[in-house]
Amino acid sequence: MFKVSVIIVSFNTKGLTLEAVDSVYENSSGVNFEVIVVDNNSSDGSVESLRDFAKNYKNFLLIENKDNLGFAKANNQAAKKAKGEYLFLLNSDTKVLPNAIKSLLGFADKTPDAGVVGPQLLNGDGTIQSSCVNFPTVRNAIKEYFLGKKGLFDKYVPKGKNPVIIDALVGAAFLITPTALKKVGLLDERYFFYFEDIDYCRKVKKAGLKVYYYPKVKIIHYHGVSGQKLAPQKDQWRRLIPSSKVYHGLFRHYLLTAVLWLGQKWEQLFQTPNK
Repeated sequence: MFKVSVIIVSFNTKGLTLEAVDSVYENSSGVNFEVIVVDNNSSDGSVESLRDFAKNYKNFLLIENKDNLGFAKANNQAAKKAKGEYLFLLNSDTKVLPNAIKSLLGFADKTPDAGVVGPQLLNGDGTIQSSCVNFPTVRNAIKEYFLGKKGLFDKYVPKGKNPVIIDALVGAAFLITPTALKKVGLLDERYFFYFEDIDYCRKVKKAGLKVYYYPKVKIIHYHGVSGQKLAPQKDQWRRLIPSSKVYHGLFRHYLLTAVLWLGQKWEQLFQTPNK
């Protein structure tokens, strides 16, 4: 039994994946952990490199898929084999900094109502990355586009240095507590890529638990690199649509889409021209 199982899903990000795994081993002294990497049929030599990697590190498991099963299903594959008390879902385009995992676990251990805990994410240049989100509801869309309350549909960074209860975190560095595993379970495999993190946070809230942003812990996230392998940049938005339909249901998906479209047109219509 381990304190935490670190789970990384890999898809054609060989160099970054190896760096991410390296960073876990190098910067997690004092933590009883295992690392499980699930490769979703990469074609860039990731599997061969990870096999070699496995020879040099203990408590390392590589799962090799013959197809790209998506983010949620691959994470669940690892979770079902995991022997950790906690699950720490980590993107392949992240780099763990010294004592990050130990500090996250310390906070979670002392916070009985925590379902998910996430660190502050940093860009590669050290600047803070927006990683918190509000639930994307029709009510929030109306508030943003018709009632003037801006920022409800943007990722944001909470103010201050203390832990903050939020709606949801992006899933780049996502610590799931034992209580959440018991009450909520694993990720919903209907999501291929996108919305699985927000969906899980919503279920955590429904289960009476909380999602915490813990800014004292920092992890580097080379934002978007893993997702770029799935589709060209100009087509990334299209990948949101199937997941949005699952998350909202068909009626609410189309209702929200209509409200957002009308709201954006409304803003354009009444926007004051620059002089």
